[in-house]
Amino acid sequence: MAPSRMLGLAAFLIAAAPVVATAQVAESETKAFAKVDEIFADYALDNHIPGLVYGVVADGKLVYVRGIGVQDLESKRPVTADTLFRIASMTKAFTALTILKLRDEGKLRLDAPAETYVEEMRGWKYPTQDSPRIRVRDLLNHTAGFVTDDPWGDRQTPMAEAEFSKILREGVPFTRPPATAWEYSNLGYALLGRIITNVSGHPYADTITQSLLKPLGMESSGFVVDAAPRERRALGYRWEDNGWRLEPTMAHGAFGSMGGIQTSANDYARWVAYLLSAWPPRDEANAGPVSRASVRELGQGSSFPRGFPQRVGHPGEGACPLATSYGMGFIVSVGCDFGVTMSHGGGYPGYGSHVLLIPRKGLGVFALTNRTYGGPSGAVWDAAAVLTKAELFKDRVLPISEDLARAYRAVGAIYKSGSVAASKDQLAMNFLMDRDAAGWSRDLATLKKAVGDCDTTAAISATGALAGDFKWRCAHGRVVGSVLLAPTTPASIQQIKLEIQPR
Repeated sequence: MAPSRMLGLAAFLIAAAPVVATAQVAESETKAFAKVDEIFADYALDNHIPGLVYGVVADGKLVYVRGIGVQDLESKRPVTADTLFRIASMTKAFTALTILKLRDEGKLRLDAPAETYVEEMRGWKYPTQDSPRIRVRDLLNHTAGFVTDDPWGDRQTPMAEAEFSKILREGVPFTRPPATAWEYSNLGYALLGRIITNVSGHPYADTITQSLLKPLGMESSGFVVDAAPRERRALGYRWEDNGWRLEPTMAHGAFGSMGGIQTSANDYARWVAYLLSAWPPRDEANAGPVSRASVRELGQGSSFPRGFPQRVGHPGEGACPLATSYGMGFIVSVGCDFGVTMSHGGGYPGYGSHVLLIPRKGLGVFALTNRTYGGPSGAVWDAAAVLTKAELFKDRVLPISEDLARAYRAVGAIYKSGSVAASKDQLAMNFLMDRDAAGWSRDLATLKKAVGDCDTTAAISATGALAGDFKWRCAHGRVVGSVLLAPTTPASIQQIKLEIQPR
């Protein structure tokens, strides 16, 4: 792993310092970023967006940021990387990571009943006699059994804590028993905010500010919108009856934990860089406010996938479907285009936003707008597709372990000699039971007759510390193969696959 791919906290805070103008890019990148600009310009035009900002984060840096339109229709100040937008439900990831931080500190348990930390939930009537009690984990995963509450939940941000307590004491209706499916719930994340307040001993907003925002250098971000300088704020608008109408500014309250953060592109890029720095797992000391292992936990989806939809935006005919579930503050998807992704939108009165993380590339794309439910999800995913297709950001390469390197050398020796006897001492006990030595000799002879001698020193790509894939260039073709080690000490070879690459 190259050192530049492993950024500690200090490194990425420096790297993600404010960027106002577009970063200098190589000529080969210009076309791709021009296409990204076109995607967002078209999105803003087609969706009546007064103003938006979008950014690309890679390897701990805000490598590209652009503003379009105005912060507000009265002053017509242009949007910049320092313009402040409310990011709505993208706040949920901050809430989720703070819960994990409190868990790491031994102050709560994810599998404990949520009523352990919110006494008003005790005595609730559940939908069936065999319903399990709601766990903290169920709130994180949206599996508490609550009904989808957009857009009702969005208007509850300023709710007083006393009023929220009254609602909880009276009990809330369920749409299904807990832990049977995932269904998006702002109420669930409001409960997580209450848990953070009760467990930390400090108000939710203060806890988030001290635990995450300040340590990450997000000095312009916060929950009290009116406390920010007026000249930096993007006012929120609704497009209605062929015109823009100013949305009222909602104060911070009991539902702020589901969607109340206000931030800028420069600040939010620090958050994205911090999250992506958790990959890949490594021996380097933890430098951030929460351990890398806990950050990666945000991407652990619930066991209730939501079918196999295509990605948002314009994936094109025959595009790869996604397997999707909800993790902790992020929607987690797996597909053949980007691999594992973590994404989330934000829809709110006056604002819309979206973020997409591609951990295997260390790449994040986000956009913030000031139009009600103007969520730029399609534009963000289309922009990521353009950047990925242009191969501007390479996959993070797993390091080759000593065990894997030794096993790969053994595979090369086996091929050259035409016999597994050349590396018999490195074979696991199952190897010759699955295919005996004579059979291997015949197979190797057939393969050699077809392709001839091969360059067995070509690099192997690790798929883990004990497995890897490789491709050899040979006299009359190419061979693709893989080696899989057994969980023994020392590690031994349990399987080798070799075949001619199809033309």
